[in-house]
Amino acid sequence: MSRLVGVLVLALAAGCTTTASGGSAPPTSAPSGLKVDEVIGGLSHAWDTGFLPDGQVLVTQRPGKLTLVKDGRATDLKADLDDVQPRGEGGLMGLVVHPDFATSRLFTTCQTSRDDVRLVTWQLSADSTSAIRVKDPLLGGLPVAASGRHSGCRPALAKDGALLVGTGDTAQGTAAQDLDNLGGKVLRIDLNTGAALPDNPTPGSRVLTYGHRNVQGVAVHPKTGQVFTAEHGPDVDDELNLIEPGANYGWDPGQGGTKPGYDESVPMTDLTRFPDAVEAIWKSGDPTEAICGAAFLTGGQWGDLEGVLAVTALKGEKLMLFTLTPEGGVHSVAIPPELDGTHGRLRGARVGPDGALYVTTSNGSDDKLLKVTRG
Repeated sequence: MSRLVGVLVLALAAGCTTTASGGSAPPTSAPSGLKVDEVIGGLSHAWDTGFLPDGQVLVTQRPGKLTLVKDGRATDLKADLDDVQPRGEGGLMGLVVHPDFATSRLFTTCQTSRDDVRLVTWQLSADSTSAIRVKDPLLGGLPVAASGRHSGCRPALAKDGALLVGTGDTAQGTAAQDLDNLGGKVLRIDLNTGAALPDNPTPGSRVLTYGHRNVQGVAVHPKTGQVFTAEHGPDVDDELNLIEPGANYGWDPGQGGTKPGYDESVPMTDLTRFPDAVEAIWKSGDPTEAICGAAFLTGGQWGDLEGVLAVTALKGEKLMLFTLTPEGGVHSVAIPPELDGTHGRLRGARVGPDGALYVTTSNGSDDKLLKVTRG
């Protein structure tokens, strides 16, 4: 447990007062000189991206398509995706390319089936025209709602090589607090086997943290290894959270099983029921933004934005740039005009090997893969 704690556990910074433009952090002036280029259009609910050594970009589309993008052209892979159920918020979702892809050609997706949300590991063919399943599932049994509601499933690689997966609670009242239920959690598993890692907070359990509503983004700080999640609130209080292994983040719409159904009037972090719950480092207040993908800007080309956490927003239709404190709190937030209501709903956020930020839109038709750089 000590190695994991050394990587992930850091003190939370003190909260700030709520402001209308920045949630629970002061706003700052918008950064200048961002450039937004369209890499490709014609997509449908582009969910996530992964970067291959040869310069190609893998894109998942929620209706059930795996697409390769290179040199401004998009090609759908031949892949058996017949069991993907694109209902409601579910479908083909998160994606992570394996670190040894150059030799293994492996990548893993999150996808909704009839019976569960599952992680599936694929191998891309040598000619990059098709993909076959090699571990199906890598991990199954994540809960699914008949409507597809709260089907969050965002994977990311930790600094130590562990696979982190943020999940949604599928609108089940008791899921987030049930340690035997993989919904409403951040999971930490072996990328190759899907098994729980031996230094997880609870031996034999894949659960790293619990008490989450609908995790949509997972970002790992490239230097410190701190893990941050972006999470949807109900009608108020989207959250950015700093992940502490073993911690409860306080979402409990079933009130310990005492209330039927899914009572969304409860606080996102219920400190009355759970005094030791970890409070968010940032909250949207009212209204929510429906924050989604999250990625750290890296490389000298970003200038004073290097190290900033970029977070997309679906309902808010904007990119939010969070300046963080060394302890893992939020110092301030800025919204660049180039991505403020200009491209509709923004979902995916990943930094490519070229240091550019790649953002996907999720409007339902003619969705884009956008490349964001500092001019």
